[in-house]
Amino acid sequence: SVANCLRTSLGPKGLDKLMVSPDGDLTVTNDGRTILEKMDVDHEIAKLMVQLSKSQDDEIGDGTTGVVVLAGALLEQADVLLDKGIHATRIAEGYEQAAAIAIRHLESIADKFEFSRDNKEPLIETAMTTLGSKIINRLHRKFAEIAVDAVLSVADFERKDVDFELIKVEGKVGGKLEDSMLIRGVLVDKDMSHPQMPKRVSDARIAILTCPFEPPKPKTKHSLLVQTVEDYEKLREYEHNKFEEMVDQVKATGANLVICQWGFDDEANHLLLHKQLPAVRWVGGPEIELIAIATGGRIVPRFEELTAEKLGRAGLVRELSFGTTRERMLVIEECANSRAVTIFIRGGNSMIVEEAKRSVHDALCVVRNLVRDSRIVYGGGAAELACSQKVMQVADTETPGLEQYAMRAFAEACESIVLALADNSGFGPIETLGELKARHATEDNPRLGVDCLQRGTCDMREQKVIETLSSKRAQLMLAVQLCKMILKIDDIRAMEDKQEYSYPMG
Repeated sequence: SVANCLRTSLGPKGLDKLMVSPDGDLTVTNDGRTILEKMDVDHEIAKLMVQLSKSQDDEIGDGTTGVVVLAGALLEQADVLLDKGIHATRIAEGYEQAAAIAIRHLESIADKFEFSRDNKEPLIETAMTTLGSKIINRLHRKFAEIAVDAVLSVADFERKDVDFELIKVEGKVGGKLEDSMLIRGVLVDKDMSHPQMPKRVSDARIAILTCPFEPPKPKTKHSLLVQTVEDYEKLREYEHNKFEEMVDQVKATGANLVICQWGFDDEANHLLLHKQLPAVRWVGGPEIELIAIATGGRIVPRFEELTAEKLGRAGLVRELSFGTTRERMLVIEECANSRAVTIFIRGGNSMIVEEAKRSVHDALCVVRNLVRDSRIVYGGGAAELACSQKVMQVADTETPGLEQYAMRAFAEACESIVLALADNSGFGPIETLGELKARHATEDNPRLGVDCLQRGTCDMREQKVIETLSSKRAQLMLAVQLCKMILKIDDIRAMEDKQEYSYPMG
């Protein structure tokens, strides 16, 4: 039932789910992992399905719906074989053999994918395939370009690695999806600490502090008794001198902007304005780290340690303001280390913004996987159908034992992806599958898939429907591992109110 729930979300014509939390919060999504996380699942095996989707998302970032649909189909086929009297262990072994054959076949039909920093078009096409099934697909060219540019900004081609820590995704309700943009720098959801401070700082030299603009306090417990006006004046003067000393120490290094992790009171704020030193307060730890990486600065825990060498540098720091809400954000651009980027998403409501964030995350992961391993297969069910045909052929000609039944079952389970895509696109699933199987057999073309968008050709290379080999391989491996694990369970023991209940599987 979990797999059937996700089947309708597969592919570019897949439908979205409206998830309602116990608090009444709404989420509209067709991202497999999000749907399963928000579902209230009690059944033990269904919980394993949720973890399966999570592991696919953690490892690959895309294909979370497909892996659950495939696992569900494998379990349905296993149920039929168990009714025939075939032992669960033999089914699991047959599935493993079939998966090994399918993965070898995938690697043999995979194409090498040529791209570079200058030739981004192939990457954009792959990202567009991922975004085609999402709610933002009317702008999927724009979002694909944003995702590709973000990954290429931070990618290390020598090590074949992408550091996701350097890509921040921020969203703000209001405005249109079209207003979303890639900022080559850091976006901080804060504004200047005083409304009269300048809104733009060019050639910024940034002091990044984790110490507050406050007079030092003794570490031990203490009490201070102010009995006369003179005592109070002395105390006020001491505080004022301390504030001046702190601000002068920062000014002496040549800093013209302060970013502070902690707050400071009105007196310090007024003094910073008076001394013409713009400041930002209450900036969170992860953001402070990202600013330090981007600007090449050092995080300084004490005023005494601040030197000119520890300042971060940025070409421009400016305030963004939105519509009539008086909300402001700071953009730090043209940084010394230009590798840190921020994707800034706008949308009409919070559900659109959140779904756009999830979609962009999937696109980022796909582009990252291509940087790591540039081999691709074709989508639209073409890869699954090619694997299905190959496994069926090996089962019929080269497998003498009982495992051939399990291998045929695996081949039929692979076809369920094609059936689901055809069904969601409004075609007759059985007719579409029959036609594609016949063409695969006669034309020997592993790129034939379901023409979901009715473009007039089933060749997925012409339609530019591309998926990464690493994603498809992980889907097959994870789905088979989960089925093998479930097949090895023969009963469930549940402890309820000191009584033990046992109910057999199957």
